[in-house]
Amino acid sequence: MKIQSFITVCIILSGMNVHAQNSVFLSQGRIEFERKINLYAQIDDEDDQAWKDLMKKSRPQFKSNYFDLLFTQNKTLYRPGRENTDNNRLWPQPAEDNTVFTDLDKEQKVSQKNVFEERFLLQDSTRKIQWKITDETRVIAGLECRRANALIMDSIYIVAFYTDAITISGGPESFMGLPGMILGVAIPHEHITWFATKVYAETIKDTELTPPAKGKKINNTSLLETLRDSMKDWGKWGQRYIKQIMI
Repeated sequence: MKIQSFITVCIILSGMNVHAQNSVFLSQGRIEFERKINLYAQIDDEDDQAWKDLMKKSRPQFKSNYFDLLFTQNKTLYRPGRENTDNNRLWPQPAEDNTVFTDLDKEQKVSQKNVFEERFLLQDSTRKIQWKITDETRVIAGLECRRANALIMDSIYIVAFYTDAITISGGPESFMGLPGMILGVAIPHEHITWFATKVYAETIKDTELTPPAKGKKINNTSLLETLRDSMKDWGKWGQRYIKQIMI
């Protein structure tokens, strides 16, 4: 009888856990993302073997930065998060301190981006991404996610994983447009990933979701023209820098 009662309790608890997991839907909160760059893979794209060997001896393979994504039903704010002290001995990479505010209802975004010594404030419509959703799934930050693939900026192949347990069609940086929150993004040819490390069910006040306001006002088209003109002689490194800034 005791064994039978124990088994019955386990079955009930198991059923309660499954029901709880399936009924969790977040409409506001905070997500921590780790943005990771494979520095060795980027170096391997260069032609000078001696330079590549020297660089690999003087730096670790990966560089990580943390960002927070605050979200409510109709707005998101992607901004720099906690500091990673391991980065103190590495030079800055593009887009390490981006801030991106998105109004999902109005399909508008405001981005603050630092390019060398100048700060830009981009006001533009949200990016339209033609996603192809697949059957592949993986668990990210404890939530089951489904894979989707797409091309952005005409030729950049991206992979994303989204969850419908978070009912907002948002994501890190300017990635959005899937039927749920994007918790993982990979750009294989640029050797960059964004993956959620933690999801917090927090109450987000309207005062926390304000767009950035400082910087030289410009749109994406004008910024791209400016970068191409200033980096036209920078070779592969310049091309990669432009892609990372414009993503």
